Amino acid sequence: MTVHEFHDEFTLAETADKLGKKALKLNLIHSFVVRYFADTRQYYIPNEESQPLTPEQAYMYFKKLIEGSGK
Repeated sequence: MTVHEFHDEFTLAETADKLGKKALKLNLIHSFVVRYFADTRQYYIPNEESQPLTPEQAYMYFKKLIEGSGK
């Protein structure tokens, strides 16, 4: 049985934050910014994405980076 790290939008955003921090630690990205709103978050990755990412997009982006690095 697969165990997921998230089960709603809030925990998905928290998981995206953790993956972003891991990508920073692995030097896969130089920085990222999270803008917090009452009902959602927006993720900005300077010099990589010109448009803000949703929590879902950020999760997939960071996950792909980390898995692609082999670390």
